[in-house]
Amino acid sequence: MNYVRLYADEAGESHFEDMVETLSPADFAPPAPALFASEPREAARCLFIRIPPGWRGGWHPAPKRQFFFCLAGEFEIETSDGERRVFTAGDAILGEDTSGKGHDSRALGGADVTAAVVQLD
Repeated sequence: MNYVRLYADEAGESHFEDMVETLSPADFAPPAPALFASEPREAARCLFIRIPPGWRGGWHPAPKRQFFFCLAGEFEIETSDGERRVFTAGDAILGEDTSGKGHDSRALGGADVTAAVVQLD
């Protein structure tokens, strides 16, 4: 499974990094047949958010180390090194730029962006 890591370097600049999560056979929910799962991560809380069309976050760090799972809509994130990426339903981002310059984000198109956010310990 692929996801994008958004992180800050020692100088406070934010960057993207493409990551691959290894999924291995797992007896996840017996008696259901085995499936493929990653190693578990500890999580502190989970919430859902809705971002209205036209919303722009401005430059800000991630509030917590968190996974952001886009469920619907389209949004763009720009890192402080100038790279921009567009994310849509099915995309996952690990936000780890909790310090430094942060990133700029904005909703694209005319529909709400809905997401599940899992904040990590």
